[in-house]
Amino acid sequence: MQLPRRWFPVLVAGQAAGLLLAPLLWGVAPLLAAPIAPAMAPASGAAAGGPAGSAAAGNALPAQRRSLNELQERGQRFQPLRSAAGMVVSQEALASQVGAAILSRGGNAVDAAVATGFALAVTLPQAGNLGGGGFLVLWLPGASPAAGRGCLARSEPVSSRSSPESSESPERPVGQGFAVAVNFRETAPAAATAAMFQRADGSVDRPLATRSLRSTGVPGSVAGMLLAQRCYGRLPRSLVLAPAIALAEKGVRVDQELADSLKAALPLLGADRTSRELFLRPLGMPPGRSPAGGSPAADAARSSGAGEAARSTARQPADPPPSPTEPSGSTFSAVSAPTAAQRLAPNAASTSPPGAALALRAPQLGDLLRQPQLAATLRRIALQGEAGFYRGPVADALVRLMAERGGLISAADLRAYRAELVRPVQASFRGYPLLSMPPPGGGLSLLQLLQLLEPFDLEVSGAGSALTAHRLAEAMNLVFRDRNQWLGDPRGLATPIPDLLDPAYLDRLRRSLDPGRHRPAASLAAPPPPRRESVNTTHLSVADREGGLVALTTSLNFAYGNGISVPGAGFLLNNEMDDFSAAPGRPNAFGLVQGEANAIAPGRRPLSSMAPTLVFRPDGTPWLATGSPGGSRILSTVAQVLLQRIVWGANLATAVAAPRLHSQLWPDQLALEEGFSPDTRRLLEAMGHTISTSPAMGAANSVEVLRPPGTGSLGAADPRRGIGGAVAEPR
Repeated sequence: MQLPRRWFPVLVAGQAAGLLLAPLLWGVAPLLAAPIAPAMAPASGAAAGGPAGSAAAGNALPAQRRSLNELQERGQRFQPLRSAAGMVVSQEALASQVGAAILSRGGNAVDAAVATGFALAVTLPQAGNLGGGGFLVLWLPGASPAAGRGCLARSEPVSSRSSPESSESPERPVGQGFAVAVNFRETAPAAATAAMFQRADGSVDRPLATRSLRSTGVPGSVAGMLLAQRCYGRLPRSLVLAPAIALAEKGVRVDQELADSLKAALPLLGADRTSRELFLRPLGMPPGRSPAGGSPAADAARSSGAGEAARSTARQPADPPPSPTEPSGSTFSAVSAPTAAQRLAPNAASTSPPGAALALRAPQLGDLLRQPQLAATLRRIALQGEAGFYRGPVADALVRLMAERGGLISAADLRAYRAELVRPVQASFRGYPLLSMPPPGGGLSLLQLLQLLEPFDLEVSGAGSALTAHRLAEAMNLVFRDRNQWLGDPRGLATPIPDLLDPAYLDRLRRSLDPGRHRPAASLAAPPPPRRESVNTTHLSVADREGGLVALTTSLNFAYGNGISVPGAGFLLNNEMDDFSAAPGRPNAFGLVQGEANAIAPGRRPLSSMAPTLVFRPDGTPWLATGSPGGSRILSTVAQVLLQRIVWGANLATAVAAPRLHSQLWPDQLALEEGFSPDTRRLLEAMGHTISTSPAMGAANSVEVLRPPGTGSLGAADPRRGIGGAVAEPR
């Protein structure tokens, strides 16, 4: 049913942009009736429930200055956004608005996270996705609704049965509620083999492993987000997906971040006819025309008016809606959306030669990017659930593409795919319970790193000091050694994963650290040199007004995955098969050298660094949700956010913005972001470290629940990605 259009203004807070009022035209009236969220003052540490007696709260000044602070100066440069209710923080502000509006309509943190995730598939094509996978960790107050919805039946796959806690429920009681994780990592197709990316000489064929259809694992994002929402959400599925559908149909204005990203990816996307049609256009094409190679059916639909783009200023400051005849940038639209009943016809464009388009350009700042094929796929998912993606026209189109161009995914692979409810891995750090993602996720390594560091007097050595950086780097190297040797999908491992959190084992590792000298990587392991890492995963965090928390990380692996889109379905495919050990002892694209535990096998899920994480106060009340993109740097990013917040007294925004470092054993170097002093660098070099300057690491979009739960929340978007948004729930 077509609903009347309404303008919905919300306050968007980004670390770089501050507050701006952005109107969002969705055409989905029930979601657009919420009032504007008031701008709230940044929260103090005591209200946020930070470490007692520290400056964690955020605004503390030295005691001698407090009584004389007539200028009302704050103690820290960065301040989180405060909400009187819920909060959504993601890598893209418009998607965060979607989640905040879902909260205002009575949705819980799970509804909002899933709505934001599907919106990111529209607004953040380089990382948000339907064709990838990921992990989710949630905590909700009260009793779980999952059993009553049939989600905990024995027929529901639960990968934690491969763990020592295999007889236990995937749900873990915490405080006055429960936590559970969702594993929707991609799986290897049934036709996959351990040596599928190896050349005759045993070396790895990098283009085959990263840029071909053989690099694509069976996508899990749709199944995982729908499983979470079906088992733990409140709202109807159709309502949760409605904003993403409308955004894809009506279009979003291209901001500078997306314009730069698409321009950088032009050679990759231009090599695939379908991706070319979806995201690029020929040079010289007049505004309002579709990208290269629009089909006759699409041209007919456009000429009849069916494909006319609605004007949207969702990414721009508040302004009156433009007239339909007012120039407002170019319009990009590949085809008009079929109805839910129409089949996806084979797209001849997918088999045309890569050089068919001789001169292309990417969308520019202000252009309107419409994605009607993606809207049609989203509508099928909204109507049919998992069957709308893993069966029927969308699945047929994906399987046809695989058959035509040498991919491995079959219709049986798609039908067999299941997301899994799993028991989060748990540990404590400085008295704060932490929950994160078990293998094949990165949570076990994250907790091992934090527990290795726990006894050190980091408060005294201080954030950013050479001694602290040395301790962090040496501990990271030991954790990555264990990760590379032992970790993989627990399913099918010949040797069970050892207890890497065993106190005696951690103590032995700790004693092996030299307090004043770097241990060369060759003394721990000796792999060949690594390759450059990719960073195009995306993370979002949500807090609802009742204290519910969700941390959700999804990925295509590289930016735009392998660059190949499914004809007629409007989404890009992942290249996550490269995250397996293509050849044991040789590096993947993230520079990680792994062993047999992460070997390719049918149905297995590749090892991942993704570590969506929840933190609780010592009394068990919910406190913080965080996570990050960044490949192998995810673990170090999340760990340093938590160290800043728990140990060094930073407020949430400062913890997210503080300079980071990373070491992963190989390459044998310590990577530092800008912000470390020349003196610190010299001291680290004197300890034996080889220093490299790193690009910005990660995007740790994070939320906190104020104390007591139900009194509000905080949000901090990581400034490293520029377009992230923390959005308060409208009240």
